[in-house]
Amino acid sequence: MHIEQYLDVIHACRFCFMCRHLDPVGNVTFRESDTPRGRALILDRVRMDRECLKNPDFIETMYRSALSGANRYHCVSHYDETSLVLAARRDIVEAGLAPARVNTLAATLRNVTFVVKGKGNVLYFGEFPDLYPNCTIITGGDPGKALEVLGFVEDSQKIFARFKSAVDRSQCKTLIVGEPSAYDFLKDKLTGIKVIHCSEYLLSVKVKNRPTRKAVFLESDFLRNYCGNPSWPRQLLAQSGYELVAFGTNNEESYAVGEEAVVFDELNPELCEKLCRRVYDLTDDIKKDLFITPSQYVKRTLAKYNSQIQVITLEEAVAQREDH
Repeated sequence: MHIEQYLDVIHACRFCFMCRHLDPVGNVTFRESDTPRGRALILDRVRMDRECLKNPDFIETMYRSALSGANRYHCVSHYDETSLVLAARRDIVEAGLAPARVNTLAATLRNVTFVVKGKGNVLYFGEFPDLYPNCTIITGGDPGKALEVLGFVEDSQKIFARFKSAVDRSQCKTLIVGEPSAYDFLKDKLTGIKVIHCSEYLLSVKVKNRPTRKAVFLESDFLRNYCGNPSWPRQLLAQSGYELVAFGTNNEESYAVGEEAVVFDELNPELCEKLCRRVYDLTDDIKKDLFITPSQYVKRTLAKYNSQIQVITLEEAVAQREDH
């Protein structure tokens, strides 16, 4: 079983309470099973008796995890509970035990075709191509990250192979990636291709001298908790004239409403709505406060459950102040 690669995590997390306050799902369900400790206890039981993997409640618990990585990032020993859950999902899929809705979602994620357009020397993959007028554009859907997160690793590799083939056809040696989930997935996978996040690239964009505007920056858990917390997004927003204000109860908790599970809203809409409502409840004035997020997923999901919230992506925030 793949979970056996993480026995150190099971043994460490199953009796530890130190990070329970950082689990986004645990903070809205108030269930012990929706914390790293609870999930580790479940998988310890599965480790001792593989038949327990068939328990539908255990399976649902693994797919309820938002995979934020906050628990791992702020753990004093950095036990990788996130990868433990991903390993459990892989075990579930390979045993033919994935819930019907997971299989249905996976089927849609396999149905992608990647298209390359343009003649620039730099390739852009994201939702805001107008910001990159001299770049070649690649489109087509998720490059395999979502399938990997759901536990369909072999299918993920096949989709990535299609994406890589499209990148190779472009003959570009630099790939700019907008969505943090795709950046995390691609940054170490394309040999001979420099993969950079859009915020690093856009630091070179000239902006108009406009009055400072206050905004809440909702951290991407992929960038912060998976990719070492690079400074580019905050530098870019400061350069673009945004004054970032503190949000929430602490600066460690995730407010990315399931971004790290990539398709969390499609998989668990009722639970995702609870994550969104936690953000709304912590907002001073939902009609006036401006939120900026690196993730299209976060923007789309927050707006879905309350249309009054003002939320834009990092790229949109820059575009509004771009100097042509």
